[in-house]
Amino acid sequence: MPTPDLVTAELTLTGRITTASNATFLGSIGDVVVVYKPIAGESPLWDFPQGTLAHREVAAYLVSQAFGWGIVPRTWLRDGPMGEGMVQLWQEQDPAQDAVDLIPADHMPETGWKHVLQGRDENGRLVALVHEDSPALRRMAVFDVIVNNADRKGDHILALADGHRHGVDHGLTFHRDHKLRTVLWGWLGDALTADEEAGIDRVSEGLHGELGRNLADLLSAEEIASLAARCARLRLAGRFPAPSGEMSAVPWPLF
Repeated sequence: MPTPDLVTAELTLTGRITTASNATFLGSIGDVVVVYKPIAGESPLWDFPQGTLAHREVAAYLVSQAFGWGIVPRTWLRDGPMGEGMVQLWQEQDPAQDAVDLIPADHMPETGWKHVLQGRDENGRLVALVHEDSPALRRMAVFDVIVNNADRKGDHILALADGHRHGVDHGLTFHRDHKLRTVLWGWLGDALTADEEAGIDRVSEGLHGELGRNLADLLSAEEIASLAARCARLRLAGRFPAPSGEMSAVPWPLF
């Protein structure tokens, strides 16, 4: 069967993802399974301009492509049953893998994991928030700093069976003010690798060319300038940043 035109072929809704804060649907374009988030279903936010979340999701995909790490699944804007919205290729997670987890605080693995914070669960037991210590998650943490991700929850990291990690739900990104809220704080203060620095350089260079031109249709000039400044700042520092400001450094809920 030929691959349908993902922009113009009919988008059919097959279900609704009810755990999402904005209207989010599962659908299909031919035999291709997708996620569809109509702009009309976006909930108003006090700190982000109304009706811009779908555009930010597409912008996050374009920056992901410039990094070259395949963090964000293919994402684009198109018309759908509820009007224009963001459409993204569905990713099948491996239920046997968790890239981020809450574990008993006294069960911290000796290797392969990073400790982020600890607290008490609803039963008063001491638990720890941990995530994988992997190159894939390090790259996602760098990506989040650059796009100023205000909502990197644990469930926004999809663990695939082949070991790849996708990041999804990037509507709360690219704000001109510092908004970084993430569960991926395990490398705080660690030096960036040469691969991570090269990825930042590719984004910086892209902003002077095709990437910058494409982002101009999705973000404001101020937001693009702030993106460029974050690239320069992180590249100069050469290491993972620490939380800053008075706001929470992690999203809530964590998952």
